Amino acid sequence: MGTLFYNGKIYTMANEGEHIEAVYVENGHIIKTGTEKHLSNTFRERITKRVDLNENFMYPGFVDSHLHLIGHGEKLIKLDLSEMTSAEEMERALREKATTLTSDEWLIGEGWNENNFIDRKIFHRQELDDISGGRPVLLSRVCRHAFLANTKALVLAGITKDTIDPPGGIIVRDNNGEATGLLHDSAAELVKKAVPEASQNYLNTALKTSIKHLLSLGLTGGHSEDLSYYGYIERPLSAYRTVIDGEEIKFRAHLLVHHEAFEDFKNVKKEYELPFVEYGALKIFADGAFGGRTAWLSQPYNDAPETSGVSIHADIDLAKLVQKAREYHMNVAVHTIGDMALKQTIEAIKNNPAKEGRDRLIHVGLVDDNLIAEMKQLPVILDIQPGFVASDFPWLIERLGTDRIPNAFPFRRLIDEKLICAGGSDAPIEPVDPLLGIFAAVTRRKPGESHEGYVPEQKLTMFEAISLYTIGSAAAIMQEDIKGVIKKGYLADFTVLDQDLFEVSEDEILKSKVVLTIVDGDIVYENKG
Repeated sequence: MGTLFYNGKIYTMANEGEHIEAVYVENGHIIKTGTEKHLSNTFRERITKRVDLNENFMYPGFVDSHLHLIGHGEKLIKLDLSEMTSAEEMERALREKATTLTSDEWLIGEGWNENNFIDRKIFHRQELDDISGGRPVLLSRVCRHAFLANTKALVLAGITKDTIDPPGGIIVRDNNGEATGLLHDSAAELVKKAVPEASQNYLNTALKTSIKHLLSLGLTGGHSEDLSYYGYIERPLSAYRTVIDGEEIKFRAHLLVHHEAFEDFKNVKKEYELPFVEYGALKIFADGAFGGRTAWLSQPYNDAPETSGVSIHADIDLAKLVQKAREYHMNVAVHTIGDMALKQTIEAIKNNPAKEGRDRLIHVGLVDDNLIAEMKQLPVILDIQPGFVASDFPWLIERLGTDRIPNAFPFRRLIDEKLICAGGSDAPIEPVDPLLGIFAAVTRRKPGESHEGYVPEQKLTMFEAISLYTIGSAAAIMQEDIKGVIKKGYLADFTVLDQDLFEVSEDEILKSKVVLTIVDGDIVYENKG
């Protein structure tokens, strides 16, 4: 009837340093914790399985509070450009991929990042024409707020010299007014609509590939936003129903609902009430990202004083979206990276306060004293991504300048101000490994670097860093009473590592290996290496 997990150091995460010997589980819930001897004696008639942890280290199940599950799977099965370190390497990869395609098939790539190139090169559409052999091209930047398209793709999308910039987007042009192929935010949607729709089998494969990878990294769940990117909403929902079947795959998916997909979602929600899938806040984008200079700032960019970024919605339109969520008793989850976007979002929430639950402010990349004071007065949680520190510095200093950089991703300050923070990766934009997020939170540097950290005063303790992915992710969805801690009555989701994160050196964090991933009391991943 039940399972006893024993012979390990089990960190409850209820209090710093608190650990126990054993956990007894029935029907996916923790029945009791204590010593192996006591639990064995107490439940001897009910224990049907014993799991020896072999002196490894158990934590509450790690949960990524912000990612795109299907998108992460696409990154794994598509052409991944995120690790390319030069324009030449990227060009070779694109040319090689093009040779595998039919003459009219789209060349799709994920994750290019010119900040990884010494020359910061951004390909022109005509260069992509040559590379692709005339095939249409669409390449997403690592931030997914900038895209590259070639001439064929622009033609298929109907973009000409006379096409005006759509609201919340920019078609970058040369001195003659011709599109260069670089598209920011909503401008890319014009091209995306021209890309042939992915098959249902493709979506199923992408989601399954994604979740299996996450389980291997010790993640027992994730909060995802991917219901509006694959055609009619039933297509991604069908993938979730097929893949997370509760038998072959168990994984706790919490899905945000993009405001553009909300009307369709209302019509089909009852048909997709699934055992390991739940639905959350209304997702809204307020701005873009630092990388493409589309995060909306109160002052111009230090390295591009002609721009302060992109506002996705006018104040009145953002307010209407928040009000719409309230009408349906929903919270909102707002992508806000720049300080001006955060200010706009706070005002919209203040004017349309939530009657229950917590709204989510996603990323919170740049803050100041006034914004922190405002957030403290609201029932909000902050979805932060420690991995951004490892990926965005030092080029972020160029974007913001030395005066503003202390206010960029100030995790220590947010925690000290008693704001609830949850940890995520924003995969596929960043690597999904929670250990990388934990490493970045406590070191404020990239793996392999040896300096004191970028804005080192913003480092977190190990307990705080792990809490982001346990109790923090649970608090993000008002479930801290059943998730995020190893305690009687809580869900039996656990992550087992071969190292004690509280004892190893900082540089050994990333050397830790996942031994077991446990969801609903069942072992869903086992490292047999």
